[in-house]
Amino acid sequence: MKAFRILSRNIRDALKSVCRNFSLSLASISCITITLIVVALSVILSFNVNNFATLVEKDVTIVAFLDLDITQDARQQVSDSIHKLDNIESITFQSKVEIAAEMMESSEIFKNIMSNWSEEESPIQDTYLVKVIDIEQIKKTADEIKKIEGVSVVKYGEGMVEQLISVFDIVRKITIGMVVALIIVTAFLITNTIKITIFSRKREIEIMRLVGASNINIKIPFLFEGLFLGILGSIIPIAITIYGYVALYTHFNGQMFSPFIKLIEPQPFVYLVSAFLLVVGIIVGMYGSFRAVKKYLKV
Repeated sequence: MKAFRILSRNIRDALKSVCRNFSLSLASISCITITLIVVALSVILSFNVNNFATLVEKDVTIVAFLDLDITQDARQQVSDSIHKLDNIESITFQSKVEIAAEMMESSEIFKNIMSNWSEEESPIQDTYLVKVIDIEQIKKTADEIKKIEGVSVVKYGEGMVEQLISVFDIVRKITIGMVVALIIVTAFLITNTIKITIFSRKREIEIMRLVGASNINIKIPFLFEGLFLGILGSIIPIAITIYGYVALYTHFNGQMFSPFIKLIEPQPFVYLVSAFLLVVGIIVGMYGSFRAVKKYLKV
């Protein structure tokens, strides 16, 4: 019960302090708000870039062209051999008839040329469309498929796929680095802003020490004050994240520039980002208060 009274008193004192030093508190809240908005934009951009990269990687397919004169039994053996490989996620068979039908639907020129072909005359080959588990191992998997008897040619966009993987890795590292750097900058800015706030109350802290207050009793109200500053500074970034991203997603119909660049669905994404912003705001607010009291006022 005593601990609860002490806790409630510290919370009350922290709230009073925020209101009493409103101009300085407002400076800290503004600093937290601005930096968290930038962090929110970076996090949203980072996750959507990673989502786009993942979708592209999942869409990469190995196309295994089978011999023209392959029998049904041999075709099944090819399927079984591919299934036995380690990096296989799924296999889809596409017959020469299905491929021809798709080509004729896509172009009148193809339709005029191919409509007179019989199945025996068609130069089109049956194929297996193979999706892999690990995109970085796609070349190795393609080479293994190429060695299977009954497979004549294997294509997966070699060269371009490796470049895409390299670019996506660089983009992922850059976006993650940006988020981490912004969080560090946020902590630095907020710490310095709160230092000014606490330094202006140095005399108040000295009086508390003179009347016998322990270091812990002095620090705790300031920690709660940092917590409240972090929460207040997170409100606007969270609102912008939730309403802004939902409006963006709705306006562009869930995609940017083309159907290939799809945005992450708002729920539960915006709530996870909001929770992250709240946690970052609270942590940097409390950390800023703790560092300012401990290091600069020598409490």
